[in-house]
Amino acid sequence: MRKQKPISRRTVLRGLGTAVSLPFLEAMTLNSVTHAAGIEKPMRMMFFMVPNGAHMPAWTPTKEGKDYELTPILQPLAKHRNSVSVFTGLTLDGARDHGDGAGDHARSGAAFLTGAHPRKTDGSDIKNSISIDQFAANAIGNKTRFTTLELGLEGSAQAGSCDSGYSCAYSSNLAWRNESSPLAKEKDPSAVFDRLFGNGDKVSEGKNRSVRLGRRKSILDFVQEDAKSLQRQLGQADNRKIDEYLYAIRDVENRVLNGDKLKIGQNGVPNFPRPTGIPRDWSEHCKLMMDMTALAIRSDATRILTFMYRNEGNNDGYPQIGVAEGHHDLSHHGKSEEKQAKVQKINTYHMEHFAYLLDNLASAEEAGGSLLDNCMIVYGSGISDGDRHNHDDLPIIMAGKAGGKIPKAGHWKFPKNTPLCNLYLWMLHQSGVNATQFGDSTGVLEFS
Repeated sequence: MRKQKPISRRTVLRGLGTAVSLPFLEAMTLNSVTHAAGIEKPMRMMFFMVPNGAHMPAWTPTKEGKDYELTPILQPLAKHRNSVSVFTGLTLDGARDHGDGAGDHARSGAAFLTGAHPRKTDGSDIKNSISIDQFAANAIGNKTRFTTLELGLEGSAQAGSCDSGYSCAYSSNLAWRNESSPLAKEKDPSAVFDRLFGNGDKVSEGKNRSVRLGRRKSILDFVQEDAKSLQRQLGQADNRKIDEYLYAIRDVENRVLNGDKLKIGQNGVPNFPRPTGIPRDWSEHCKLMMDMTALAIRSDATRILTFMYRNEGNNDGYPQIGVAEGHHDLSHHGKSEEKQAKVQKINTYHMEHFAYLLDNLASAEEAGGSLLDNCMIVYGSGISDGDRHNHDDLPIIMAGKAGGKIPKAGHWKFPKNTPLCNLYLWMLHQSGVNATQFGDSTGVLEFS
């Protein structure tokens, strides 16, 4: 049997304008330095926000503790029941009006990852605070190629008036580098793909892209020789893991590049101009971006990621599931059972796409478990009931086991007005960031 050789955690497969990072392999634990320091299981921290609150009666479990039952909205997570914790009682005080009047959607978007109360302005004098992802990145972001990634399904804005005198910057950005600098999210899957697998040399990347599209080549064709050379050094399990990983990259790449229909150029010759990569179908767009999320985490390109389903206050409908009315309009249901049922339908649809991501992460082996085991993924909203615009008892769940720090999932209920930032402080500690406070935290959340 061939003896497996140790390789560095930062090993990449290189080609013309291409750099493909690798998943966590057994060979990365074989070098003497790693053994001396102990094997580090990469801890991932992700945050997903959905707009307009939730239909809480169909969200909140009736039982507390480890034997809770999945509610209708949470039912899509059934396969991952033992990796999903539900939190009730968490509050986003910064999203409350505090004398500023209307604008709950903008405030909830701004405060969701900061815990801060944003300044009410639609001018250039915006003021919020650093978000939890950027706070963590300042301490541990140097361990990966990208300190953080900001993704979403709708564009970001840095100015304009979007909600009762609040800047659009508040309602369309989750990540804030500091109190006046929101970080725009990327919504184009092809742009994310190029960023993940480019080598940082824009000239080479541009040449690579032209050659690849002109010759109908995959980005993997350029790293094939490097991949074969590496696999000769690895054992059977690691080779299988690399094959699965490269297959996943090729599958996503094909879906991105073939998103638009074939176009015919001069003389009837097929012409494949680089597509925008943004499918018209919301579900396919969302799944592609979830695939990009999984690839970014699987390749260890980053360990910190934010994802905004829609901008806060979004009023698009979902005719593909029989809900043509705008989401925001429906959230102001006035206790109408028909409208609440449609809100529940939207909430469940969103959750189905989150479950799609969890399926992907759970299927990837890592360090004796799954990739999902080494994640902390917050999913929820800064508004509870969209009709009341309340910011207590928020719909918040966490998926993943935090590298074993969450031995058993459950439904955990906390005292009224417990800050959501208490959960963020707990997450920082699990990531090795020994902060004493974040946002409006009053202590580390105790659960499990």
